[in-house]
Amino acid sequence: MESNTIIVISLITLFFLLYLLVRNKLSIFVKSLYLFTIFAMIAISFLLINRDGYQAIVYAKEFATQNTRKALLSIKEETNLIKESVLLDAPIINQLPELPRGCEVTSLAMLLQYVDVDVDKMTLAKQIKKDTTPYTRANGKIYYGHPNDGFIGDIYSLNGPGLGVYHKPIAALAEKYLPDSIVDFTGSDFEEIKNHLSNNRPVWVITNSTFKKLPESQFRTWNTPSGTVKITYSEHSVLITGYDETSIYFNDPLTGEKNKKAPIKDFEESWVQMGSQAITINS
Repeated sequence: MESNTIIVISLITLFFLLYLLVRNKLSIFVKSLYLFTIFAMIAISFLLINRDGYQAIVYAKEFATQNTRKALLSIKEETNLIKESVLLDAPIINQLPELPRGCEVTSLAMLLQYVDVDVDKMTLAKQIKKDTTPYTRANGKIYYGHPNDGFIGDIYSLNGPGLGVYHKPIAALAEKYLPDSIVDFTGSDFEEIKNHLSNNRPVWVITNSTFKKLPESQFRTWNTPSGTVKITYSEHSVLITGYDETSIYFNDPLTGEKNKKAPIKDFEESWVQMGSQAITINS
């Protein structure tokens, strides 16, 4: 194998390892650029292996060098966007008294109104997908719906069993108002929340009403048509509006408090415990 080919393949390997290291801090656009460059470099390496010729080698080296510099610059710019502190001015909406179980759609209403979408919590409560699987008990097990399949229970009343809804139906509903603009980055690192906030995008999340990690005794397992799911009746949704070194700030639909704060480490642990669910708008 020629030395030029070895150089290109080495660059591909270095490029990919760097991508794995920083991928949680990159926007979707930069990730796409990064992956495109990697695949292009792979294609060029095959060209070098299977073709002789000075021009092919020169082109491959120039392409690899230029795109490596471009992607590294994009990464540097993107990671530098994470500020030391942020506090956004998002509208506060109280879920009570109309929606005692409606924290998720109320937090979504705050997110949508932040970008001037004219929609209220009651409209979203009506439109959110529902999972109508009945609540039953048999042989010591609970059979009910799955929060990622739709809202569970009565959103308008605490009478009877119920819970709420998770990120998938919320993202799908938000998509109807802002097609191709909704970013569901559930499962990402907490740094990605800071990244979006640093770019003036508040973040819808699922946490719990204590804003710190819950003991396992607070969780129950439901058997649903989509499989088992571990839930807690302390589940809660808020809109994150900012952070600093020690605190996270959020609009709490349950209390109607704007830019309420909690210890950032406690909040992060509660968020991770609930599946690291997070949605924002790429505006």
